[in-house]
Amino acid sequence: MGVTYYHMVVGEVDLDQVFHALADGTRRDIVVRTLRDEYSVSALSRLYPMTFAAVQKHVAVLERAHLVTKRRSGREQLVTGNVETIRHAARLLDQLEIVWRDRLDRFGDLLAEEDGGDPA
Repeated sequence: MGVTYYHMVVGEVDLDQVFHALADGTRRDIVVRTLRDEYSVSALSRLYPMTFAAVQKHVAVLERAHLVTKRRSGREQLVTGNVETIRHAARLLDQLEIVWRDRLDRFGDLLAEEDGGDPA
């Protein structure tokens, strides 16, 4: 039996890229901060024990995954979180939770049948 691989693309959002981007703690923190407020890349770089260039790279990964958007304001690059992408990822996780709960319910029914009980 083969493994089924689900590559999810919703609109322009590649959920594989989203989850890859969110796999890193610094990037998750950047997303949370930028969902609350707009930050310049230089302001973000002061929040983490890494170079400006490293923070820029993290922001670029988030931008490719559509988790943040950047806009120029004078000399600064301002970063804002994209809640719509988070909603796409949340919907997928909700669907996976439903599948998992259904499996647990079926497992409970099987156990009840083995005990001679009524599965309902």
